Amino acid sequence: MSESTTVSDNDTIIESFAKRISALENENKALTEEMETLKVEREEARAKLFESLISNKKYLRELERLKKENSLLRRMPLFLATVVEMGEDYVMLRQHGNNQEFITTAPPEIMEKLEPNTRVAINNSLTIVRILERSVDVRAKTMELIEAPSITYDEVGGLDSQIQEIRETVELPLTRPEIFEEIGIEPPRGVLLYGLPGTGKTLLAKAVANHSMATFIHMSGSELVHKFIGEGAQLVRDIFQMAREKAPSIIFIDEIDAVGSIRTHDGTTGSAEVNRTMMQLLAEMDGFRERGDVKIIAATNRIDILDPALLRPGRFDRIIEIPMPSEQARLKILEIHTQKMKQSPEVDLAEIARETEGGNGAELKAIAVEAGMNAIRREANQVSREDFIAAVKKVLGEDEERTDESLRMFT
Repeated sequence: MSESTTVSDNDTIIESFAKRISALENENKALTEEMETLKVEREEARAKLFESLISNKKYLRELERLKKENSLLRRMPLFLATVVEMGEDYVMLRQHGNNQEFITTAPPEIMEKLEPNTRVAINNSLTIVRILERSVDVRAKTMELIEAPSITYDEVGGLDSQIQEIRETVELPLTRPEIFEEIGIEPPRGVLLYGLPGTGKTLLAKAVANHSMATFIHMSGSELVHKFIGEGAQLVRDIFQMAREKAPSIIFIDEIDAVGSIRTHDGTTGSAEVNRTMMQLLAEMDGFRERGDVKIIAATNRIDILDPALLRPGRFDRIIEIPMPSEQARLKILEIHTQKMKQSPEVDLAEIARETEGGNGAELKAIAVEAGMNAIRREANQVSREDFIAAVKKVLGEDEERTDESLRMFT
């Protein structure tokens, strides 16, 4: 009886422990699942916190922007005025809009920078707050050459005497002004290049822009012709004002005949506006106002239609003809444009130069390019004599007769 009781008690204890172990395993499993859930919730909370921090930075930036905007809206406006007269301890200003004149003062650091016609900003108490830059048409600013062209004088063939003359006229007064002071003469201030199309006028101006250390401003004559009254003249004033402020400077006007032709009046407002623009150009080039250290280079194909007032000394001191290239000049131009070209031994550039009688520099460059294209078409690794002959025929025409009739206007 006692042994069966003992066995029964052992079974009960084992069953109790088994149930306890099973309960603990279930509890452990539940705790593990709860821990995994908490981990997921923690990662989600961390992601939401990160998003909240990003949103918070965004809202802080927006808050700063709104504070600045609010500060600008609450700030008192400034008014525009121009200095009329100055004294030791006073400044006379003319306010824009109502043209009222008044006397005020300015801080010493501003006072020493003021001069007549300076634009300034004033507050409600009519005190000068800051000095403003002179207003310049944005079109004039875009005409300033920021990066110089890669063209050098060595790449301009057959114009050695013209290059020397333009360097003496434009570069020498800028680089060595003391020699003109020592001799006691005023250096030339303007150069006009004229000749047939394709002879190298614009190319020569690019070489000047490359070699000169001055500010280079380039424009076309047609850019000065505008629809509305006074707009072209205002652009001319702004261009020369910018050139004076950034002196030493060079202004290059290509196709000047678009605005500088002989003055006529056909009764239209367009003709009158072109005349007004040209008269402003004449005044800026050599008028009552001092031009300063500003040189002018202009180019045209039609010197015969330019106004005599534009051609007189003082505006254009040197008038340089850019002629059609001679045989020797054509050979030099061909050598420049073929110096990197792989040529077969039978190619004789002197022969090509003789065969291109009447061709200009632009056409000679086109011949060199076309000869290279002929070699590419037949998948050759060298340019042959036949390629050049075919290129000459294509660019200049076979047995084309070139007379001097087109040159008569330039003689």
